[in-house]
Amino acid sequence: MGGRSEVCALLFGVCLAVLAGCSGPVVKPQAQVDPALAATLAEQGRQALEQGNAGAAKRAWRQAVDLNPADPVVVNNLALLLVEDRSFAEATSLLERGLEHSPRVAELHYNLGVIAELYLLDLQKALVHYRRYRELSEAEDQAVAGWIADLERRLD
Repeated sequence: MGGRSEVCALLFGVCLAVLAGCSGPVVKPQAQVDPALAATLAEQGRQALEQGNAGAAKRAWRQAVDLNPADPVVVNNLALLLVEDRSFAEATSLLERGLEHSPRVAELHYNLGVIAELYLLDLQKALVHYRRYRELSEAEDQAVAGWIADLERRLD
């Protein structure tokens, strides 16, 4: 009759299909780059923040970053709101993503250095980004120079 072996084979196939579905990361569809819509959302976020609505600002800025991750101002503003929420890992990921698109924006390095040092206690990462900030910054920042010297001393 073979009924039991067919059922076992069917269950084995179902289990393999389930395991195959669980084995890899979920791939999120990439949003289309739409700078015009991103700019509109960025402005909505700015207005929401001015009105004291940080939640609406975060929602708008998250959408703006998804549509245009190369806008360092929106990336930076959203990261700062995430720090206020104590979402340090998310802020770090966001700034790192922003640096993939805008590696020469000093402020992204500065804020990533601050988060790494003060909240993540990743002194080596902080030192790397403070140094890069100093290289890119047009003004001589004595405070950052002091932080670099302190981190170098602490890491030696």
